[in-house]
Amino acid sequence: MAKLFFNYSTMNAGKSTILLQASHNYRESGMETYLLTARIDDRAGAGKIASRIGIAQEADLFSPGDDLFERISKRLETGPVACIFVDEAQFLEPAQVWQLARVVDDLKLPVLAYGLRVDFKGELFPGSATLLALADEMREVRTICKCGRKATMVIRQDENGGAILEGAQVQIGGNETYVSLCRRHWREAVGDTAERGRHTS
Repeated sequence: MAKLFFNYSTMNAGKSTILLQASHNYRESGMETYLLTARIDDRAGAGKIASRIGIAQEADLFSPGDDLFERISKRLETGPVACIFVDEAQFLEPAQVWQLARVVDDLKLPVLAYGLRVDFKGELFPGSATLLALADEMREVRTICKCGRKATMVIRQDENGGAILEGAQVQIGGNETYVSLCRRHWREAVGDTAERGRHTS
């Protein structure tokens, strides 16, 4: 039975590596996959999903306002697809997550979405929040903090390595911009104390 999967993590956990390996496994078995990634994130080049370990694959791009149910339906007119893979799923609009759920329910295709759960302020991305609400199964892709504990948060840092506390939710960047941390070290980095928490809650 087809399902909607949400594979989430912080930065630099290897989500794209896992996605590309899973797609390769399908194709090695003679089954086609359809890959989508966010147009806004062109660090690997437009229309490409790339891993930090050096593997990459071409992908179609999605932007705000795109109807992904219609897009996938049209792709099926050119030939069968065994699985849909979506990278950078935090950039999906809530409506697009619902469209992916329709792909699962109506087209009977599994959809595997990979993305960040929270932003540098510790807040859910709208796409991720909707995936958490709608996904049939959720899997955490783990990475570690500098202390060796599981990293669940991410900071956006300036050129001196200091945590940036304000700004737009979306800013494309890699290791030079974002650092994954456990909750305790994230709180230290952003100056979040129990006293501050009482005043901001």
